[in-house]
Amino acid sequence: MKKFLGYILSPIAILVFLLELVIFQPIQWISYKLFGYTAHKSVVDFLNLLLTHTVYLLGNTVKFINNQNLPVGRPMIFLSNHQSLLDIPPLIWYLRKYHAKFISKIELTKGVPSISFNLKYGGGANIDRNDPRQSLMEMGKLGTRMKENKWSAIIFPEGTRSKTGKVKPFQAGGIAIILKKCPDALLVPIAINNSWKMIQYGLYPLNTFTSMTWEVLEPIEPGTGTVEEMVKEAEDKIKKALGQIS
Repeated sequence: MKKFLGYILSPIAILVFLLELVIFQPIQWISYKLFGYTAHKSVVDFLNLLLTHTVYLLGNTVKFINNQNLPVGRPMIFLSNHQSLLDIPPLIWYLRKYHAKFISKIELTKGVPSISFNLKYGGGANIDRNDPRQSLMEMGKLGTRMKENKWSAIIFPEGTRSKTGKVKPFQAGGIAIILKKCPDALLVPIAINNSWKMIQYGLYPLNTFTSMTWEVLEPIEPGTGTVEEMVKEAEDKIKKALGQIS
């Protein structure tokens, strides 16, 4: 029944999602070119609020849980498992006061309304996976911006999305580069649950009446272990929150 309803409701949700991206493209351009970073960020935040609520057109729900007393004005590295592209709007909206920047494939900086513009001018790192030197430099530049501006970063250490929700092994390389430039960054795990179910049939039909959660877990202070040990600790915290380890 949920899949059947997806055939009916998906065109509505997809159309609204795409319209939001198209409408906010010129708004982003104007806000950035005329008023600068702060205005542009506010527009991007509001866009991602709307994108987050688009899933409600399918009967789906988004619950963001943050019971941690995270510091404002201190750089942080949010380490999250990755289940779908729909993971991103709630992270941008609910973590907006921490100025969290993404690490993205450079290919996404072209051709996608609103998203490409934000990736180019929002302050994140756009890496070429075929050019290790460029990738290392971009990550280093992001770490420097985090230190100078007290920004944060959102990283999906699995590297690719999990199509079943099972957490893949975390990679520590990019995090190590950022910590080298921004050694005081607090490591904050985030467990995403069930967003993979929304696209378990692909982009059409989207699944319906699915409860999805994003939960901020206990932070890890830098320097409490090697980078590899801290990343493994974050991975285990996420797996435990998802019931994948005891």
